[in-house]
Amino acid sequence: MATGGLQYNFARLNIAEKLIALNVLVLILDGLSSALFGTSVADWFHLPKDLMEFFGQPWSLVTYSFFHAGLGHIFWNMIMLYFAGRIFLNLFDNQRFINVYFLGVILGGIVFLLSYNVFPTLLNTNTALIGASAGVTAVLIFVCAYIPNQEVRVIFFNVKLWHVGVFFVLVDLIQINYGGNVGGRLAHLGGALLGYVYARQLLNGKDIGAGFTKFRSAILEFFKFKEKKAPLKTVYKKNSSKRKSAVDYDKEAHQRKIDTILDKISKSGYESLSKAEKDFLFKAGKEE
Repeated sequence: MATGGLQYNFARLNIAEKLIALNVLVLILDGLSSALFGTSVADWFHLPKDLMEFFGQPWSLVTYSFFHAGLGHIFWNMIMLYFAGRIFLNLFDNQRFINVYFLGVILGGIVFLLSYNVFPTLLNTNTALIGASAGVTAVLIFVCAYIPNQEVRVIFFNVKLWHVGVFFVLVDLIQINYGGNVGGRLAHLGGALLGYVYARQLLNGKDIGAGFTKFRSAILEFFKFKEKKAPLKTVYKKNSSKRKSAVDYDKEAHQRKIDTILDKISKSGYESLSKAEKDFLFKAGKEE
């Protein structure tokens, strides 16, 4: 019963909240494995700086994002993911969120690898990359670039999202010269670049994550067991076709309404929406 309750509650979470839960779970399991067995398997999932090591564990280009150095590290990443995710999912569906987040993780990892192999002076700092920061930064900068003039409350003041984005990018640039974790900071910037380019291209009508969506779908199809389906009786074919047409029409009308609202946001900003339009966007994001 308890397991069923956990599964039910997990299913009700949006995609950002599910990622937060998974990151916390991995932190707990990683800590338990170290405490109980005196060793950790995490090295197989961290992203190494050496290219030859990376070729031995290519999955680490994604899996590194689920591991964190400690409570402070994961706390700030998950806080940022929660708030940036709420804004993002009021605008778009789960699939686009996954695209931005994981493409940010991947590009951040690539920038990390290149930085340590192109600039040898950086080799003496980090040994491996961990943390969700590149993906979180991609989501944050995406919303900052897509609705830059939208105001958000930061403690006692209202600031525009583009101010928030510039602040975090400047912090990373400054920390490269005056702080530690150079490779991590470069990975953040890789995620920021992905988020910015994705948002600006989307405003121009081009979804640069479409290929990634197809790639993920192909992988899921490869691993999915195909269920045998009983042949349909001829008597139901006509009615089934009508129902399918009606469903397709409803989906097209639903998508057209979403596109109209998104066009309004790109021209006049999120605050120009009526309450009904904001509610519609929020519900549409939940349904995906």
